[in-house]
Amino acid sequence: MLLIFSKADGFLLPCPFKWLTGLDCPGCGFQRSLLALIRGDWQASFHLYPPTLLFLASALAALLSYSLKWNANAKWLKALYLATGLAVLVSYGYKIVTHQLH
Repeated sequence: MLLIFSKADGFLLPCPFKWLTGLDCPGCGFQRSLLALIRGDWQASFHLYPPTLLFLASALAALLSYSLKWNANAKWLKALYLATGLAVLVSYGYKIVTHQLH
């Protein structure tokens, strides 16, 4: 199974936004971060894309909420979505600011 993930870097989807503009999009780094997380390298995963764990938690919560017919308007679910969105925005803002300084 790990052999599959060691070769997965060659199959990552290219970012159309980055291809068109030359700039990273707010999601750039997620695929590599997810692969690092699967490999067990938590530090590399966070370095590549900090919101990965929050994004995965939000996706899991959404799937469970839908499949188990939980209250989709629950405050904790909305708070999780908000935290994920803020993490993506803060991470992207930090990336843009620090990359333009170099």
